[in-house]
Amino acid sequence: MILKMHGAMTSAQVGKQLQITGEAARQQLARLLEDGLVNEERRAAGRGRPAVYWHLSDKAQSRFPDTHAALTVEILNNISDVLGPQALERIIAAREAGTEALYRSAMSQCTDLPARVRKLAELRNDEGYMATVEEPGDGTLRLIENHCPICAAASVCQGFCRAEMEVFNAVLGAHAKIERAEHILGGGRRCTYVISEAEPADLARPDPHG
Repeated sequence: MILKMHGAMTSAQVGKQLQITGEAARQQLARLLEDGLVNEERRAAGRGRPAVYWHLSDKAQSRFPDTHAALTVEILNNISDVLGPQALERIIAAREAGTEALYRSAMSQCTDLPARVRKLAELRNDEGYMATVEEPGDGTLRLIENHCPICAAASVCQGFCRAEMEVFNAVLGAHAKIERAEHILGGGRRCTYVISEAEPADLARPDPHG
């Protein structure tokens, strides 16, 4: 909190704020450094050794209040109320199209379903979904998302979850069968997608994405 309020400080300055010795403050800062919550910065201070200043890392910012989720919900509700539900659907469709194009480009070198699923997990992980892939040995792949960074938005508009499933179906291809086994918005601890090669009967169905 002191670093948040005052910016980069030396351990002696932090100790003064906490009314402890500079060495005791340095030990606490070293523990925060191990946890990835602070960074060191060495600044030249005339002759002698550079002074060590400590400042918050990007990871530490998540420890402070953030109202972006509430703001997102408010904006979505205002779009629906002021412009109508169809406007919200157009926004979701535009996001879906942009995401699909991005994923398709990233998967251009993936030649089979397992490679596409692993690349999809990599892309989702980069977006904050904490995604992993498991292969239970039954011929299926499991795409597991342990976090949902758009949960607030999805909670007021199920269209976001529907659009994500449509993107998955589009980029994994007609030969992929996708079933959602766990859903955070349905009370699950995470979102889990069971992915397998489609049966001939499934392949005979028309592809809505062409």
